[in-house]
Amino acid sequence: MDDVAIFPSAEWMQAINQKLNTDEKYAQVAKNWEGDMRIILEPDSSLKETMWLYLDLWHGKCRDAYIENLNSTKDPAFIMNAPYGNFVNVLSGKISPMQALMTRKLGVHGSMAYMMRNVPTVLDLVRCCQEVTHSWK
Repeated sequence: MDDVAIFPSAEWMQAINQKLNTDEKYAQVAKNWEGDMRIILEPDSSLKETMWLYLDLWHGKCRDAYIENLNSTKDPAFIMNAPYGNFVNVLSGKISPMQALMTRKLGVHGSMAYMMRNVPTVLDLVRCCQEVTHSWK
């Protein structure tokens, strides 16, 4: 992929949507996943304002992906939150998603039991996100 979109941007959201809908491995690994997700990017030295990213994930497909309005009344099944730099570190491969969770560099709200039963799906979602942002590596 030569044209890598900047994270976070509308172009990046389109890129991850397309990646999730065309990646055969993700389709297989996530075939039983049911749950939408909000990713809350908290401000830090590189990001001045909070951003919400929304992914509607359902049975190995992404039904929708966009930058969400901060006044949204959606009630997603999962919410991930962290300072922007922590997400960048996960997407760039500097820290593993599991290490980020265990060290509380990445917060997750929703059914932890469901997430733990579906760790391969979560890790493959991260892989797909890393691949559309591979220019950081």
